Amino acid sequence: MEKYTAKNLEEALALVAKEKNCPLDAITYNVLEENKHFLGIGNSVTIEAYTPQDIKDFIFDYLGAYFTNLNQEVAIEIIVENDNYKIILDAENNAIIIGKAGQTLRAISTVLKAACNNTFKKRINLTVDVNHYKEDRYRKVRGMANRIAKEVVRSHIDVALDPMPNDERKVVHQFLSNREHIKTESEGEGNKRHLIIKYVD
Repeated sequence: MEKYTAKNLEEALALVAKEKNCPLDAITYNVLEENKHFLGIGNSVTIEAYTPQDIKDFIFDYLGAYFTNLNQEVAIEIIVENDNYKIILDAENNAIIIGKAGQTLRAISTVLKAACNNTFKKRINLTVDVNHYKEDRYRKVRGMANRIAKEVVRSHIDVALDPMPNDERKVVHQFLSNREHIKTESEGEGNKRHLIIKYVD
């Protein structure tokens, strides 16, 4: 992140807004140093700041370098929706990027999230998809959850699902969150963590 120093916070933020040509409410910042003196003479504030465009640029450059090192030509599209960065990748051979059961794609997502969080010192919400593979996968997961939830309501018997990655468990949690007589709980650790769809009166 870039650093900016001015007499006060307002002036520092104004510098950021002018340089990045963005509104003040698009700026996220951390105060690194603040010096206050008698009568305000010589006061200064140093901040580090970034905008959503900075995050997009970082993601694009990071993935660009990553795939260049792998000698892979990959088209990268980044869509920002409600503070979530949706990255859509498309390559000549998408199966290589997805990997078996989506394992390579999950690894890319994990590494990218760690790099973003470390760089911007904040949890950055992002999802990485390959030619809408994740969207199709989420649709299938919701369909499966719907069928099993109906069976649980009919039989009153809880059902434990097979282990699945965190993002897919989250999809099931959200999808069934308002379903009558149904609740979902996660159990297990690591790659054995799974969901249980339970009946409730």
